[in-house]
Amino acid sequence: MGLAGSGEDTTKKGPESPLASQNPAESTPTQAVATFKLEFATLYKTLYSHLHDDQTTLLLYLLLHKNDDFRTYVLARTDMESLVLPILHTLYHAPDSTSHHIYMSLIILLILSEDDSFNKTIHDIPLKNITWYTERLISDISLGGLLILVVIRTITYNMTKMRDKYLHTNCLAALANMSSQFRSLHPYVCQRLVSLFETLAKRHARLCESLRHTEDLLDEADSDMPDALSDVSVLEEVLRMVLEILNSVLTHQLSHNHNLVYTLLYKRHLFQPFSTHPNFQDVTQNIDVVLAYLMGRLETTKRDPGVQDVQEVIQQGVLHLPKDRLKKFPELKFKYVEESEPEEFFIPYVWTLVYHGSGIYWRPDTISMFDPSQPDG
Repeated sequence: MGLAGSGEDTTKKGPESPLASQNPAESTPTQAVATFKLEFATLYKTLYSHLHDDQTTLLLYLLLHKNDDFRTYVLARTDMESLVLPILHTLYHAPDSTSHHIYMSLIILLILSEDDSFNKTIHDIPLKNITWYTERLISDISLGGLLILVVIRTITYNMTKMRDKYLHTNCLAALANMSSQFRSLHPYVCQRLVSLFETLAKRHARLCESLRHTEDLLDEADSDMPDALSDVSVLEEVLRMVLEILNSVLTHQLSHNHNLVYTLLYKRHLFQPFSTHPNFQDVTQNIDVVLAYLMGRLETTKRDPGVQDVQEVIQQGVLHLPKDRLKKFPELKFKYVEESEPEEFFIPYVWTLVYHGSGIYWRPDTISMFDPSQPDG
């Protein structure tokens, strides 16, 4: 499994999918390829009702990835929350899920985020009283806002527990795809997004300081040096991606994100070290421009402006900021593609599900494909 960046042709030609099916509501008199009829509405409801199961999530992934008709049907639904909320619930309770279930859930979100209408629609779907989200009581938030919160939480969980670069990549790719459509984000969502950057920035500073200390004590040929350099490199990739996401929001949706701008102003000191860093200068430029412009307007108001004063300056300032001051970047677009040999991941995974869920007995000591003592092999 992997990602393809913006502009890359990832279309793969091959034999007709064995999952070719047709929604009876859209049937035509003749079909060039043999298909079977399947009520997509019934299938959709059955899937979202059982997404707490690994096997159902895997089936949903397979249908979205391989069946264009079903993916089109899903993306046209007006009750997208029915499908997305169970996926977010799984990710929120990641410690109780298998790693494969987490991967599949994230990949489904990534596939959905490839569609611009999905990225826009999720911010128009209001949610109230999500009882399973216990980090903080949020009585009123959009589906898009909750999705951002849960993905950020997954990134944080991965940094402390799993430390899986692939999982990081998928989380950030989904956020990047959605970023140009972030609108009217809840204040708490903005805080968590900037806090993610703050956590990464502090870790980067500690790693760089540790590396400098190590260089003083060890010869560069020492075995610890390559590992330390690799850690810094990986962290800088993640930091840059988060900055690109923030940059994308300011470039495409500045006037619709007053709360995010307020949070960025409040935490503007976090970005100053990166404005002169050669690896981040380009992606911090627009952030610097927006914050400097608004700070200039704030300085012409009251000596000690309150929260309401700052919010009013932001509301007016984002409308009057000359757009030609912002550097144009290509829209962030990532596409999910399977690796050249996906069977290395899927065959053990499927047999693990069969072993644990079929009710058929296999002698554990004869199994070599996966670890039968583990729920995800």
